Amino acid sequence: MSSFLQDLTEGKIDFVGQQQVERISRVWLIGSTIIAFILGFALQNMQLTFGVFGASTLLLALTVVPPWPVFNRHPTQWLPVRPPKTE
Repeated sequence: MSSFLQDLTEGKIDFVGQQQVERISRVWLIGSTIIAFILGFALQNMQLTFGVFGASTLLLALTVVPPWPVFNRHPTQWLPVRPPKTE
C-alpha cells in the first residue's frame, strides 16, 4: 500500500499525458465559461454565473491535477547512462 501511495503522490506524467491535460483543460474551461455565461445571462444572476464556473473549475482541478495512471500510459524511454570518456 505504501508504494501505491508513493506512486500516486509522486506526480509524474508523460508528455502525451501533459498534452491530454492541456487539451482537456482548454476545452473544459471554454465550455464551462460559455455555459456559465449563458445561464447567468438568461437568469440575470451573477452569483449563479460565478457559482457554476467555480464548481466547474474545482471539478476540472480534481480531474487533471492528480497524476492519474491514464496520463502515464506512454512513459519516456531514456537512453542508458554512458561512462564519460577519459583521454
